[in-house]
Amino acid sequence: MLHIIWSIIVGFFIGLIARMIMPGAEHMGFILTTVVGIVGSIVGGFIGRLISPPKEGQPVHPAGLIMSIIGALIVLFVWGKVM
Repeated sequence: MLHIIWSIIVGFFIGLIARMIMPGAEHMGFILTTVVGIVGSIVGGFIGRLISPPKEGQPVHPAGLIMSIIGALIVLFVWGKVM
């Protein structure tokens, strides 16, 4: 249960950071910003594991926060093109 709450909190902040970096006005509420951050973290983690797999037994990728923001920016870019 705590993992889900932590994912929501971190996802919200990742989504906020991505929205501040991405130019243009994105009219999103709390829930959509959180979803963008969580999906961005998943996308960023996937890209990070493709580029450089983490060492055996390492629970978190070293570039986790940066790749999460990059993933959220990618999600926001796609969201802007779709909507």
